[in-house]
Amino acid sequence: MNWSRKSLDELEAFYWETMAPAMDRDGMDPTRDVPTYSWLTERGWSGIAYALREKHDLTPREFFVGVVGLGDEATDEGYDWGIDDDRTVEAFETYLDMLESRRGLADSTLPTRRTHLARFARVYRDRHGSADLLSRLDDRDAEPDEIDRCLAVLDEFDAELATDGTKLKYLQTVRSFYEYLVDFRRARYNPVGNAAKQFRWEQGQPDNRTMTADQVSDVYAVADDLEDRLLVLGLAGWGLRPNELASLRASQLVLSGDDPHIAFEARKNGPGTVALLYGVDAVAARIDALAEDDDWNGALFPSSRAASGHIARETVNRRFKRLADEAGVTVDGEVPTAKLCRRFWYTAYQAAVDEMLAQLEGVAADQGSKSADVVMSNYLSEERRRSFRRQAMRETLAEVFESTDESVSVEEQIAQ
Repeated sequence: MNWSRKSLDELEAFYWETMAPAMDRDGMDPTRDVPTYSWLTERGWSGIAYALREKHDLTPREFFVGVVGLGDEATDEGYDWGIDDDRTVEAFETYLDMLESRRGLADSTLPTRRTHLARFARVYRDRHGSADLLSRLDDRDAEPDEIDRCLAVLDEFDAELATDGTKLKYLQTVRSFYEYLVDFRRARYNPVGNAAKQFRWEQGQPDNRTMTADQVSDVYAVADDLEDRLLVLGLAGWGLRPNELASLRASQLVLSGDDPHIAFEARKNGPGTVALLYGVDAVAARIDALAEDDDWNGALFPSSRAASGHIARETVNRRFKRLADEAGVTVDGEVPTAKLCRRFWYTAYQAAVDEMLAQLEGVAADQGSKSADVVMSNYLSEERRRSFRRQAMRETLAEVFESTDESVSVEEQIAQ
């Protein structure tokens, strides 16, 4: 299923026509219960999360609550802003209350505005040590520095968010919030009032560019040392964000057993672990090499010059662009950035799952089932479904990063 081509109306229709009956069979209330990411993944519907984020600027919860209308009426009460500055939280909530009561803003758009503001405040806190967005707004002498502080947050958005359209939506929300503060004499200036002039963000068609498997292979081929190979592997083979890869530590890696994976205390979306479907030997070799240094701090990409002890996200981006440039790889005439690797991973995963389902069509026919989806959902255990999905992706990654005869096909798994 190509989730990215579906409109919000089509996604909502899919929920009521397909997801809701499945929830009912699983003992859930499809008129109220918000499906979890793990439940969506078990059903083969995890692709909706990526489509919502990249195409519609919504998290799955925002979609299910704000668009579909699930959850109880108190869903928004007690929202966790993720910051500890009470004045900033109060200002956010007062602003949103005003939008709802005086401007009649649709209920479905409020969660999106809330998400934008919360993310801005959290990044501001991470960059500057505090989520206090208000105290400097009464001091004109502090205006130049505060503008720089806010631009630093927008620099993060520029690097992390997928499309210009999404970046502009975030900026519009934040700018409107500051305008509200100025209008109601709670601030003397708007620190992001002219921020749009500093970035080349253009509203237009969604940027769905990605890299092909051959392009990823070409970039990987020019990586002439283990560190660079691991960098490409982490981005395109594991689907990590540049900042996640930059800060990755050996203590997060579980390399033994039947389920090698990376453990995260928290991620922006989805589960707290990432399966290592390919490259376990490479990362093990990297750890062994680093462990020879008695002063090694445990980071897979250590940096003695950084206070964090590891390289920065910008370093990951810069190294990847250097490798892509050396490989002569371009996407729409430009050297690709690291974030296109994550898009490649999602695209490759969906294609691998689609191919796996195609291989199961024969089983479905033998069972008299309507489709492979029915076989996956009703006749295979959760563990078996996960095994099939991962094996399909493992074979895809093997084709990208090297030719190997060691992979076992989905058909062979079925026969076992």
